[in-house]
Amino acid sequence: MAKIGRIYRLPCILLLWMAPLCGAAQQPTADRTKIDIEQADRFQNVKAATNVYALIGNVIFRHNNVRMFCDSAYQYADQNMVEGFGNVHVIKDDTLHLYSDFANYDGNTHWAKAKYNVKLVNKSTTLTTDSLNYDMDGGVGYYDNYGTIIDSTTTLVSKIGQYFVQEDKAYFKTEVKMDTKDYTMESDTMIYELKTGITTIIGPTNIYNGKNKLFAVDGLYNTREGKAELFKRPVVTTEDREIIANSLFYDEKTGDFLLLDRVEINDTKNKALIKGNHAIYNEQDGRSLVSDSAQFLYYAEKDTLYLHADTLRTTADTIPDQKIISAYYGVRFFRTDLQGVCDSLTYWTRDSTMLLDYKPALWSESNQMTSKSMELKTLSEESQIFKMYDDAFIIVQHDSIKFNQIKGRTTTGYIHSQNLYKIEVDGNGQSIYYVTEDDGDIIGVNEAECSHINIYLSNSKIRRITYVKTPDGKMSPPLEFDDVASRLPGFHWLQPTRPISRDDIFRKTEIPEQKAEDETGEEADEDEKE
Repeated sequence: MAKIGRIYRLPCILLLWMAPLCGAAQQPTADRTKIDIEQADRFQNVKAATNVYALIGNVIFRHNNVRMFCDSAYQYADQNMVEGFGNVHVIKDDTLHLYSDFANYDGNTHWAKAKYNVKLVNKSTTLTTDSLNYDMDGGVGYYDNYGTIIDSTTTLVSKIGQYFVQEDKAYFKTEVKMDTKDYTMESDTMIYELKTGITTIIGPTNIYNGKNKLFAVDGLYNTREGKAELFKRPVVTTEDREIIANSLFYDEKTGDFLLLDRVEINDTKNKALIKGNHAIYNEQDGRSLVSDSAQFLYYAEKDTLYLHADTLRTTADTIPDQKIISAYYGVRFFRTDLQGVCDSLTYWTRDSTMLLDYKPALWSESNQMTSKSMELKTLSEESQIFKMYDDAFIIVQHDSIKFNQIKGRTTTGYIHSQNLYKIEVDGNGQSIYYVTEDDGDIIGVNEAECSHINIYLSNSKIRRITYVKTPDGKMSPPLEFDDVASRLPGFHWLQPTRPISRDDIFRKTEIPEQKAEDETGEEADEDEKE
């Protein structure tokens, strides 16, 4: 994205406060050329001793390259000064025109002070105010009681202002308002280059374009090209989004944003927040790409999901106003009732469905779930359902070395009020289940294989297992069962990988490859040593 050239603003800003609005700081120039009378219908000496003359009717004065027309005037010859009344028209170099009901012109300082219905015209630019001090040598006009500057595309109003004719640049202070056909800008302090259409924002500024609002305190905005460079935490507010960053670069024609440092894209409609330090966003289709500490937050009434990945991408869904959020590489997420890791994740806002790919793992209370891919769907604030595809493996910790295990081709789990209460295994079902008395004492270990298994849990503990068909299995006394060597193939206890807090999602971890062909149990032994 092309950037707008920076403006050296400090000297100009100082001038804005130091400007001699009342003429008190004006210094006489070395040129003491007398003001000449070119024409007047009547001429009389008002005060002979002080050389004060009254001129009436079609009065014209000349001083170097300045001519002054008016209905009547006083000439103060000793002071080299004139005062014009009625239809005053001052022309400089045949290009600059100053109109007013009254004007005072000083031939020593080359300053004009115009009052009442003042209008300054410079080519296609017009300044109107009720009182204006104009420096003929410097080519600068000053006002301090509200003025309006209009060019071919823009209207600017402020309480205090300076207009630099030669540079075609204006400085505005207090109650500043800019209007174009596309937007309105309101500010405390602003600089506007009429040649280029570039606005320099110096203080709190709001920009409205009918549907969006932009707030900034520092930066540049090219009103003709629709490009902006904004700094110091600008904020963009749309109908359903709020965008914040330390630095923001914007192209109105393409709708592209480049956002840098402490980026936040808040989707208020879908209750989602994306954060990072580098982001590209398009306002026309809602696409975004966020990296560098990328984070996705999904708000619910009772809890918030915190997710981190190397890269977050948002695209439009086929359903209007709905989004697809994709996370790539090193995905980790945390919610009070659910945690997970994977290397690729996709989330659909339309039905709150989350798809996890490449070594995914989920945890809920003391339950661990792994498979080749997973799908988690939020049905309501209280209920979620998840499906695990290919090599589904569920581990429920009983104690430090004993684990209830369920394995199968496809598994479906049901969560309500943050508790996993039912698991359905479909295809190639295998289970190891520690049977306990009500007081928790283990009375046996049930090993079974069945194509369809239903597991019922309470408070994250397995309470009952039912087999849809007659299982092939056995019950072993607890003392005769080797807790480690008898684990199901592909067993991996991944507790060290589990995110344990919202801040822990940024920790880098690796998920070991699951080798379903390993039937020896040796790999499980190594995991236990870790």
